[in-house]
Amino acid sequence: MNPDITAPSSDTAEIRLASNAALASILNLTFLPVIGFVILLWLYKRTAPGGIGRYHVVLGMKINIAAAVALLLVSALMILLGGFNSPWTWVYVISYFTLVHSIFIVLATWALVRSWSGDRFINRH
Repeated sequence: MNPDITAPSSDTAEIRLASNAALASILNLTFLPVIGFVILLWLYKRTAPGGIGRYHVVLGMKINIAAAVALLLVSALMILLGGFNSPWTWVYVISYFTLVHSIFIVLATWALVRSWSGDRFINRH
């Protein structure tokens, strides 16, 4: 096996934890809201500080908390700008889900790809 392909400082168990964390983050954003976040909390307890697994668990939590804040902000804007009967409400709802929520899903997917290789979301040299 080519040594350039394997992650230099992460073992297989850490990479598996990191990818499970990224997958839980995606699941929380898409199919299993709240359940995916509970899985992230459970994974947090199973990871060691400073490891790539802990890094991806914390990253997943940050992405999901930011998505929740954005969702609450859009909901508050909907209520303030006319309630559910206003046509502008649906402009905000559709815009949020097609733009903002999709960005969070893409970020979580990028984190999943990076976790497969045992890397951080952004490598700083």
